[in-house]
Amino acid sequence: MLWQLHKSAGLLKRKYSRTAALSTSLPAEWKLLPRYLPEVVQRHNFSTMPEILEDKYHLDLHTPNPEVRGMTTLDRAAFKKTVVVPVLRVNKETLNKLTRSLKHLLLKRPGLKRVVEDPNDEDSRLLMLDPRKISAEDSLGEAEQQILKQFNINPKISEYNLELTYDNFKLEEILGAVLPEGQEVTSGFSRVGHMAHVNLREHQLPYKHLIGQVIIDKNPGITSAVNKLNIIESTYRNFQMEVLAGEENMIAKVKEYNHVYEFDFSKVYWNPRLCTEHTRIIEFLKPGDVLFDVFAGVGPFAIPAAKKNCLVFANDLNPESYKWLQHNCKLNKVDKRIKLFNMDGRDFLRGPAKEELTKELSARERKSSLHIAMNLPALAIEFLDVFPHLLDGEPCSADLPTVHCYGFSKEDNPTQDIQERAEAFLGSSLKGRCSVHLVRNVAPNKEMMCISFQLPPNVLYQKHHTWDEGPEEPASKRLRPNKDTPEEEMSPRE
Repeated sequence: MLWQLHKSAGLLKRKYSRTAALSTSLPAEWKLLPRYLPEVVQRHNFSTMPEILEDKYHLDLHTPNPEVRGMTTLDRAAFKKTVVVPVLRVNKETLNKLTRSLKHLLLKRPGLKRVVEDPNDEDSRLLMLDPRKISAEDSLGEAEQQILKQFNINPKISEYNLELTYDNFKLEEILGAVLPEGQEVTSGFSRVGHMAHVNLREHQLPYKHLIGQVIIDKNPGITSAVNKLNIIESTYRNFQMEVLAGEENMIAKVKEYNHVYEFDFSKVYWNPRLCTEHTRIIEFLKPGDVLFDVFAGVGPFAIPAAKKNCLVFANDLNPESYKWLQHNCKLNKVDKRIKLFNMDGRDFLRGPAKEELTKELSARERKSSLHIAMNLPALAIEFLDVFPHLLDGEPCSADLPTVHCYGFSKEDNPTQDIQERAEAFLGSSLKGRCSVHLVRNVAPNKEMMCISFQLPPNVLYQKHHTWDEGPEEPASKRLRPNKDTPEEEMSPRE
């Protein structure tokens, strides 16, 4: 029945269409419907009509020309369409004040002027209204009627033939009109400097260049759109990037909490979704503390820590990450407070980190705290096997280093999973000694977690000591392989 109503309304529109942009009031035309729909009128009161027509207008305003479905090469002109919208005729002298008073009723679309010239009166302007916010019978509400009365404005609602173009539709509306019906539409992306970084699904790949160009068009400041390919460079674990649209420049400049980073996005790792996590870890530190950043990347942990007057030892195996880490230290004027290393994470822990830990832990009246950040979720937990018996001799302090180690989990209980895997590589229980934080949901049933704990003396030193109250072996198991490792090697840090 509703389909018949829409169809008849369309016939009525064609029969009573006018050549001028401005035509008769909406209620007047709607009341002609009974002669075409007698059976509908007998069964339904016209009070339901505004809802039906409201839905029709809503779809018209938010849906591009249906002929664009399946388009793979962007043709902006093909999105053009004409819709009918309600308007008020307003004297241009009172336009500004009235516009402010009726702001909640005005039509809002990207790139759309809500005020247009009246083709029939040069002293008047037409104010476009949102059809979802007016009634077909009563036109405007009582409060709005009073506002119009104050300005001596005729409350009569008229029609206006509005031409919508590509510029008037939102990103998700365009992609929803182009991609196959019933399939996921990608409108989200990560912004990395001037680049939009998307992860396209298989069914979206035929439209990848169109998707990239629309993202650029609809987001000022973005001049390039890139897609992450499922090909990972084996040595330094970087994804290959494909430029979908825009410029080929991969050198990004980003700002995160007053710190500036520059890097080649195609050769290093950066995830803007981790900015809150970077700040969370930095809040553990106080001036004078020491941070060992095992997988430092381009510096999102190391540089804020150095800015906080901490002593930082930052390492990354990737020569490109190391190069940009050096650059960013100078860019942020912290190069005097950071010692940089370009080596394997285990070698870093067994070499420079061990040397500095021994020095710090043997210092008398030491007031600084020691922190070790290990942000490589696909592999970092496996690197915990470095800590057992890393240091020689007797512990000189009860204030041992705190480790912040990241990992992925697909288990029903990711907190328990991360703790048990960490215990397996440490060879000691962390029960009552650790906290596990959910960083973010990476994918359905895949979480990124961070486990923080103070290294137990019986783990860090060669000998077992009575002040360690926990059992030497993990309570649950000695070693448990991570069944997700092959897949997560494709997602090093996410």
